[in-house]
Amino acid sequence: ISHLDYEIGRILKALEDKGLLENTIIVFSGDNGLAVGQHGLMGKQNLYDHSIRVPLIFAGPGIPKNEKRSTFTYLLDIFPTLCDLAGIEIPSTVEGISLKNAIHKKDIEHRESLYFAYADKIRGVRDRQYKLIEYRTEELKKTQLFDTINDPAELCNLHRKAEYKQIEDKLREELIKYREQWDDK
Repeated sequence: ISHLDYEIGRILKALEDKGLLENTIIVFSGDNGLAVGQHGLMGKQNLYDHSIRVPLIFAGPGIPKNEKRSTFTYLLDIFPTLCDLAGIEIPSTVEGISLKNAIHKKDIEHRESLYFAYADKIRGVRDRQYKLIEYRTEELKKTQLFDTINDPAELCNLHRKAEYKQIEDKLREELIKYREQWDDK
């Protein structure tokens, strides 16, 4: 992060030198990460947090400095957020939601859960504590359930443990709801 702080500082200084800083919102994000051996994988073709989480930083006028938010977001939320911050109407065709309120207030949550997909093989959903991952190919039918608070590395599969059946059922209902809402065949 210190290198990132340095780069952001450098960009802000350049904008300030050109008189553009007061009118500029900077968004820093990245691509999802490689597994580099975690879970025995090398690529990004999975739904574990090490591969699906990406940095997302907003900086600029009116945006609090040195604060973090834990609200669930998708990268498709960047455009409506920029529209909202700039006072531009968000087009009705935009699927993301503005994060403006979450940027200005720490306790704002825009979503209770997130939906994930990889190709036509893996689907997942997570809430604040649990993540359900479903693998479905002709050769493989597998389910994983993780407690992301007590097992942040996602190593202990809770699927088929009786005490987690209600949680798994609730997340599967949520996954199906998202699949239908997003018309995910």
